[in-house]
Amino acid sequence: MAILLDPKKTKPTRVSKVPLVTLKEGVIFPHTDAVLSFGREASLAGVNRAVEGDGLICLVSQKSARTETPGPDDIYKVGTLCQIEKSMPINEEIHAFVHGISRVLITDVEVLTDSSLTADIVELMEEGEEKDESKALLNHLVALVKQAVSLGKANIEMPAFMRIINSASASIVTDQVASVLQLKNEGKQDLLEITSLRPRMQKIIDYLSGEIKVLELERKIASKTQKKMDKSMREAILRERMRTIQRELGEDEGDTEVIALKRRLVRAKLPKEAAKKAMKELSRLAKLSIHNPEAGYIRTWLEILADIPWNKSTKAQMSLSRANKVLSGDHWGMKEVKERILEYLAVMQLKLRKSAAKSKGDKKSESVMPTILCFVGPPGVGKTSVGRSIAKALKRKFARVALGGIRDEAEIRGHRRTYVGAMPGRIVQALVDVDSNNPVVMLDEIDKIGADYRGDPSAALLEVLDPEQNQNFVDHYVDMPFDLSRVLFITTANMLDTVPPALRDRLEIIRFSGYTEADKKQIAIKHLVEKQLSQNALTSEDVVISEDALEQIIKYYTREAGVRSLEREIAKIYRKVAKKIAGNFETKHPLEVNSQMVKKYLGPRQFNFGLAEEKDAIGIVTGLAYTQFGGDILLIEVALMVGRGRIILTGQLGDVMKESAQAALSYVRSRAKSLGINPKIFGHTDIHIHVPEGAVPKDGPSAGAAMTTALVSAFTKRKINRLIGMTGEVTLRGRVTEIGGVKEKTIAGHRSGLKELILPRENQKDMIEVPSKVKKDIKFHFVRNMNQVLKLALVDK
Repeated sequence: MAILLDPKKTKPTRVSKVPLVTLKEGVIFPHTDAVLSFGREASLAGVNRAVEGDGLICLVSQKSARTETPGPDDIYKVGTLCQIEKSMPINEEIHAFVHGISRVLITDVEVLTDSSLTADIVELMEEGEEKDESKALLNHLVALVKQAVSLGKANIEMPAFMRIINSASASIVTDQVASVLQLKNEGKQDLLEITSLRPRMQKIIDYLSGEIKVLELERKIASKTQKKMDKSMREAILRERMRTIQRELGEDEGDTEVIALKRRLVRAKLPKEAAKKAMKELSRLAKLSIHNPEAGYIRTWLEILADIPWNKSTKAQMSLSRANKVLSGDHWGMKEVKERILEYLAVMQLKLRKSAAKSKGDKKSESVMPTILCFVGPPGVGKTSVGRSIAKALKRKFARVALGGIRDEAEIRGHRRTYVGAMPGRIVQALVDVDSNNPVVMLDEIDKIGADYRGDPSAALLEVLDPEQNQNFVDHYVDMPFDLSRVLFITTANMLDTVPPALRDRLEIIRFSGYTEADKKQIAIKHLVEKQLSQNALTSEDVVISEDALEQIIKYYTREAGVRSLEREIAKIYRKVAKKIAGNFETKHPLEVNSQMVKKYLGPRQFNFGLAEEKDAIGIVTGLAYTQFGGDILLIEVALMVGRGRIILTGQLGDVMKESAQAALSYVRSRAKSLGINPKIFGHTDIHIHVPEGAVPKDGPSAGAAMTTALVSAFTKRKINRLIGMTGEVTLRGRVTEIGGVKEKTIAGHRSGLKELILPRENQKDMIEVPSKVKKDIKFHFVRNMNQVLKLALVDK
């Protein structure tokens, strides 16, 4: 292809099937060198094809850099034929050193099977001769380049450029200058497409002249900036001298910012010691230069001190009747929870009255809060919303602090002021946000606090949540005691197991249980339906959902202790209705959603309602479980195989549950004769105990009775009554002992369609918590030992 550089030829050269690679940005000019990186699949294929051939490649710019897979219509018609001098693959890219040869016109483009491109090209001949006018333009262009370099243009290497001027033609010089101009893609492409020498030189001169004007302006601005900096330093020195003179004359009032900050601190009514320390720091701030970094730290600290509500409080308005009305209006059911909260508020009211009578209205009398409340229960049962209702009933401001995932003690106590980016802890920040020193503060997800090398946040909460200590809570950033005893703290948790004992000891536990189906239905009718109508821009005149439809959703599309999933399913139906109404696809108003239409809107049923087994079976028993998401049923299966007496446990069982299985087997072996089992069978039988839903971890001792029953059933070939569920821990002597979570477990059994439940005798006292609907529909058996369990659960031969 050297023929393309032959100055004597008079006809353009045509070349077919040259690898074509597109460039997202930039234009390669003839007679210039460039290092390019190629990463797209089509580009890599084109470069490899060129390297494997004679090294020739056609590079052309894309019309839009956003096009990832350009076609013939997405590229310009004029490109540059280049020679790949060297290529090197690095990671998933190819870096190539290319040299531009000549301008070419792309006449035809073909897309190959690997998405790469080839093109037919025609060389564009240079028009115009290097006459006197061209030489004059060249001299002017060289002078402009030298001027640009002197003004700071950095992308030109003058020694190499001077060698080109002395040895190359005007065409090569113009292309070299064009390649270093600060132009957009369109401007460089325009220069590439100009084949006539003099017009191209003139246009390059115009562009370069514009760049020189910009460089001159930048130098002028830099000079002025330097003068301003010198002036600022002079003013700072004079200002310091003026302050010194004012202090000598006793006229040191400080600048306007310091005066405004002083007024804010006075209005904040800080305690005596805090005010003394703040004024001392304010005096330091007035003496510091505005350029001193420490001035910014002090100013920020003083501003936060002024924002803290030291003496701003909401007037106490205690009324049990209003509290009862608010709690009943905002939440359905929860009789025991509401009763506990009203008792708590009653104690507060009496203490406030007595304290007010003694102190005659002294604000410190409000520091009489009882123990901190802790709402414990599965997700979606209304713990946070009850906290909001308490704030509403007391007419206090409400602040929520999310503690889930916190691992840094400074999130509670704040950072020391010496650290860059220091800020107060979340407790103080919450008080600043609500601008009150006696709000209701909800500390959400207290059971999900972690600990690492940055400290233990739960330990920092010990002082916050102790009424005997929090009167002098010290945030590390504020570095002054603040009285938190006026704040009504409420914490929430899904489980108490992960809460440290010392912290748990400071909390008054109020347990939130899961809802029955009847409760969920009433909550949906009274609260969720209206809420979701409003959120989806609908009214009762647009859509009506029947009670039967709600029952279908509760039974077959949700399985939870709370109502969060139920609310999401209702919202899903309303969104589909909103789409119909917005698109004028529905003319009937109101649209009635009945039980037959639920499947149309929500798809196939997600859960089966009722028992998992259709008939009584051997070795399969229904246990009852309690998780952080509420109660649930737990199927336990036992299979016997010829073997060597091994026991196999599957289903992601925890250590405690594995030990329960071992204890159950030991009990069965020790009572083999009385149970009608041949003792010799254990030596040549492998036992496999499996708990379905193997992807879900399970642990706890309360499955002991169920495991023992399943083992006896498997060995005696007696079926287990599928309508009976059971729970209870079993000792080696066969005694059934007390377990927890009775209310949640019985609700789960009722939801699953069980007709009888077996519970330990010691748990009979917990029946007071079980809903009356569950007591009415289920027959309860309270047992002391496994003999009673087996008599009830096993079907006679």
